[in-house]
Amino acid sequence: MKRSVSLLTFAGAAVGASPALAADLNVTVEIPRLSVAEYHRPYVSIWIETADASAAGTLAVWYDADSKEDHGTKWLKDMRQWWRKAGREMSFPADGVSGATRAPGPQKLVFSGAKGALKGLKPGQYTLVVEAAREVGGHEAVRVPFSWGKPGKPASAKGSAELGTVTVAVK
Repeated sequence: MKRSVSLLTFAGAAVGASPALAADLNVTVEIPRLSVAEYHRPYVSIWIETADASAAGTLAVWYDADSKEDHGTKWLKDMRQWWRKAGREMSFPADGVSGATRAPGPQKLVFSGAKGALKGLKPGQYTLVVEAAREVGGHEAVRVPFSWGKPGKPASAKGSAELGTVTVAVK
């Protein structure tokens, strides 16, 4: 019995010494309700940039994935910043990343630090970027700096037309 206790103690100490990060990134993206004659839901890309503004990984892309003959992917390049940094090298639909466009209102998302673009992300300073493009509408990108590696206070930034408030919290 004494031997099994010492093995458990050793295993617990080894886990406690591990630098593993098991955090989640909670994101809220507000899609404003626009009063326009012809409204289309925006295509939205959500990704993380490093301090040098290179893409660390794509978290989500909302587009018309159910379009006949895959015409929805044709318009992904309208999200120009994301497309140049990460999008053109991806295949769609991308498992765990692709999704349908969303209706106006707050969209709450939780990204697990144990998988996807966050899995290998080292602790440090990053920027969450949310970019929106809308047919017969505008284009906008909102940037929110955040610290990855320890829980902190939520950070937010507000768009001016195509996006409302974007909030990021590490939990």
